[in-house]
Amino acid sequence: MNEEEPGAEIPPYAERVLEAAELIPAGRVMTYGDVAEFVGEGGPRQVGRVMALYGGAVPWWRVIRADGRLLPGHELRALEQYRVEGTPLRHAGADHMPRVDLRQARWDGRSG
Repeated sequence: MNEEEPGAEIPPYAERVLEAAELIPAGRVMTYGDVAEFVGEGGPRQVGRVMALYGGAVPWWRVIRADGRLLPGHELRALEQYRVEGTPLRHAGADHMPRVDLRQARWDGRSG
């Protein structure tokens, strides 16, 4: 996850996406599509782009792919956070990396 450049203005849509990411409780997740629906604009790709460009300052590991796979290139950092927060995980797949258990970990944006 990249940090935004000092002094660079973040677009309003990106601000809303980052604010949504900050609302997700520890141990819970939202998919990119969930976040887009939550903010009422864009789609999974737009949310993914925002997280790639500006997500380093928020709990980026709580915004995930719809299949529960860990973010490529950041798997170990995300896994460390999931274990600290107690995020429900499923057993490792063919790639030997666990996945987030979306049935248990998915946050609907309404309750803590």
